[in-house]
Parts: sequence; C-alpha cells; structure tokens
Amino acid sequence: MTTSPSVVVVGGGPAGLFLGLLLARAGITTTVLEKHADFLRDFRGDTVHPSTLTMLDDLGLFARFDALPHSKIRSVSLNDGDGDVVMADFGRLRVPHPYIAMVPQWDLLDLLADTGAAESAYTLRMRHEVTGVIREGGHAVGVSYLSPDGPGEIRADLVVACDGRSSVVRAAAKLPVKAFAVGFDAWWFRVTTTAYVGEQLIPRLDAGHVMISIPRKGYVQVASLGPKGSDATLRARGIEALRADVASLVPEIAADVHRLSSMDDVKHLDVKVDRLTRWHRPGLLCIGDAAHAMSPVGGVGINLAIQDAVATARIVAEPLLRGEFRDGGSRVLATVRRRRALPTVLIQSLQRVLHRRLIGPALEGRIAQPPRLLVAIARRVPAITGLTARFIGIGPRPERIPAFARR
Repeated sequence: MTTSPSVVVVGGGPAGLFLGLLLARAGITTTVLEKHADFLRDFRGDTVHPSTLTMLDDLGLFARFDALPHSKIRSVSLNDGDGDVVMADFGRLRVPHPYIAMVPQWDLLDLLADTGAAESAYTLRMRHEVTGVIREGGHAVGVSYLSPDGPGEIRADLVVACDGRSSVVRAAAKLPVKAFAVGFDAWWFRVTTTAYVGEQLIPRLDAGHVMISIPRKGYVQVASLGPKGSDATLRARGIEALRADVASLVPEIAADVHRLSSMDDVKHLDVKVDRLTRWHRPGLLCIGDAAHAMSPVGGVGINLAIQDAVATARIVAEPLLRGEFRDGGSRVLATVRRRRALPTVLIQSLQRVLHRRLIGPALEGRIAQPPRLLVAIARRVPAITGLTARFIGIGPRPERIPAFARR
C-alpha cells in the first residue's frame, strides 16, 4: 500500500472526472482509468443541469464551459391537444443559471480532463480497460487493467467504480442489487434541421408512440420509446416508417426527416432501473450508474451521478488524508450511501410512477394525451412548475463543491 493516500477511479465519464478533479485538489494522488482512446462518442445524456452549472462556477470553470457551443432548455412541456402546457419551468429556480444546458458530453469531459491535468496529484490514463479488482486480506487494494502496453496493475487505498451500469468493478464486488421491471426501451437518433423548435423539451404522446425531442444547435435529438424487446420489429419496419412517426409526432421537423438516412443511425438503449442495496466493500465504492441504473425519463442520471461524486469527495477526502483507510474505510464508505440513497430512491420512484401512469398507457394505446388532472394542476397552479423544475434540475438532496476544491 502506498504511504500517501491514493485513489483509483474506474471510468472517465462525468462522475469519474468530477471525482478525480476534486480529490486531486484535496491533495490525494488520484488516477482515472478510461478504456476508450478519447471522449468522441455519441453520448445520449448531454444534459448539464442547473446544479451542475453552479458546481462549474464553484470550480472556476463556468466561463470556459459557457464558451462551448450549446443550447438551453428553459422548460419542459406536455401537449394536451389544446397546446403546450409547461410542466417544469426552470426560470423559477433561484440559481445562477436557471436552465439545462445541452452540450456535447465530450466537450464537458474534455474540459474536466484538461482542468484535472493541471493538478499535480491527478493522472488520466486513456485506453486502460479495467479487467478486475485486486484483493488482499479481504480488502480491495487496486485494479488490474489492459492497456496498449499490455496487462498491468495499479494499487490504491480506495477503488471507486464510475464505469456505468455494466460496471466491471460492480460485478467483481458481487454487491447485492435490487432491479425493477421496465416495459420499454429507447431508440436515440438525431435529425439535422435549421427549424426553430424553441428552448423547451417536449415529450410527445400518441396512441402507441412516445417521442421526446431535444433542441440542439443544428439538429434535434430524438428519443423514441417503444415496448421492450421490439428492436427487431422497429428495424424490420424500416426507415420510412420511422420517418413517418417522427413527422407525425414532431411536426416542427417534418420537412427534415429525410435527413435521417438509415436505421444504422438509430441507437438502441435497453432501459434498466436498478440500485445496489450496498454500495461498498472494504476499499471499494460504487457510485453513479455503477450504483444505480436510471431510466432516461427526466434526463436526471448524469446530474445524480455527479452529485454522488461530489458527496464522495467531500466525505472521503479527510479520512483518506488522515490514514483512516488502512482497514478499507468501510465506515466512511457506508456514509456515502447513507447520504446519496434517499435521492436515488426518490427519483427512481418518480420515474417508475411515470412509467406506469404515462409511458406504459401511451405505448399500449390506452392514452394519447397526458392525464387531465396533471394538466389541470399545471394550468391552475403555475407555481408547481417551479417545484418540478427543482426536482429535475437540482434534485432532492443537492451537493455543493467542497471548500478545498473551489477556485
């Protein structure tokens, strides 16, 4: 074991890079291992929520972030047949940046990686795919990996899994998981367009169809929801049928659906909702999607994962510096789960309600519009749209950047 505290973070996504930067600013030797050669991949979760924008302020990074090409979502609406009804109004939030920024995730990751590289305690190793966890005396003491130079190992006082819902570390740790049934999957694609579709996110419902259109610079990102296990059926229908569906549900871009060239441009996401009932073993912790796979409903998964990372840094930094992880730090690691379990449960519970009451009935053809009671409440009590915006944009237990990492 190293004489000075060290952490290895598995996975270079938003949670992993946030955590790596924060720990390095605390003076803890931190290595982030990312299996890909770069961040230039087609991410779907490109949302940067108001709480994360505040964190970028605290890190001294907002000006650089704001210079990145991005669009802003200022509200979420549903169409009840008589027009769009605002369900979440981010303008009601009392925060420095009351909107969701839509920015290519690789730009955010590059910004975090570049910032981390300026810290002497920080190392990011690309093309390092973690293959297992090293244990000694019942404790995790590091990980094994495969890199262009061949297999290797890295030892650390703490291993943190930020490698997503298919986490290698989570599988190796054999942590207990609670899974929930989900009856639908998502298909993601983009439609290049110059049409103005507004600064709002609008889920569109029709009997048997649900689509969510997300305005971006020069294109609209679309999530089409359908019954689980129907990927082969969707592809057998062909691109013309999908174009017709998009034109019907998102008429603003009907003139541009021909730009969706083939089914090869349509990416399938097997939607899962689960959470670990225990997030740690001695010397090892799972956070983000490695601890709780979220539904794409609400686009809150990234926000939740980043808040996990911030809470982790705040909770483990001082104990690591004091040498309290010689026994694996189980007491400290349990505190992370206690802090972050409630937001996870609340958000997943709301997502499952929306699955049952809105998405499921729409896909089964039983409803073609949002529930009347939901629409009536939003129309008659506009203030409630601020509460929903807070739940989506900030979360039920927001975290702030610890003092040691602020700039």
